[in-house]
Amino acid sequence: MIKTLIFKIILALWFIAWAPILLVGLMNKRLNRFLVTSCAAGVLMLARVIAGIRYTIHYPARNDDGIPAKPNENVRLDGKAIIAAKHMSILEVAILETNIPNSFFIVKRELLWIPIYGWAFWRMGLQPVNRARGATNMQKLVDAVAKKIMNGMVLIIFPEGTRTRPGKRVPLKRGLLFLAERLKLPILPVGADTGLYWPKKGRVHSGMANVYFEEELPCTASLDEIGEAINRHSA
Repeated sequence: MIKTLIFKIILALWFIAWAPILLVGLMNKRLNRFLVTSCAAGVLMLARVIAGIRYTIHYPARNDDGIPAKPNENVRLDGKAIIAAKHMSILEVAILETNIPNSFFIVKRELLWIPIYGWAFWRMGLQPVNRARGATNMQKLVDAVAKKIMNGMVLIIFPEGTRTRPGKRVPLKRGLLFLAERLKLPILPVGADTGLYWPKKGRVHSGMANVYFEEELPCTASLDEIGEAINRHSA
């Protein structure tokens, strides 16, 4: 419990210290992305040093040689697929942000209302969605996402719509299928067990967290197929 308390206090101080730095970064889009990614990398460093949480990313074997596909050699990570990831913790958000260049997330619009941090997220291209408007807002969302992808950005979406506890399975939102079908992009499922080490609530636990990139699915895949892939190696 003491380790968790120390970690959360230092993490809060980290975010406070970075606020004025991110404020300066708002003046330039490239600088802003660099600073946000650096802040996320610092979160991973604090998790490793203070909480004892490390992480490993697992990629599907390529062809028949069994060699893992690296991010910079994998076309699935260059915007030609929608990355649909398990959401259990801040941890996998920081992992994905720091390991997938030029990525952006679809987030609830209220997140962008947070002073300084919300502004920095908006500046780096995070796409807000108004959950209250539902389907009436989907076409605008598709147009905005398509524009970002055409500009070389990589879409990451958390189709469960919220952080989940280990062992809990939440139905996926149909918005993922709508985006995949309209954009004609395959889906790259990503599983995680990060909630075992940095849960939404409660103590942090030392150990090796895992993020799993699964085999690509076509844009016509069902929610059940996508959910099965995301949860195949998830906690």
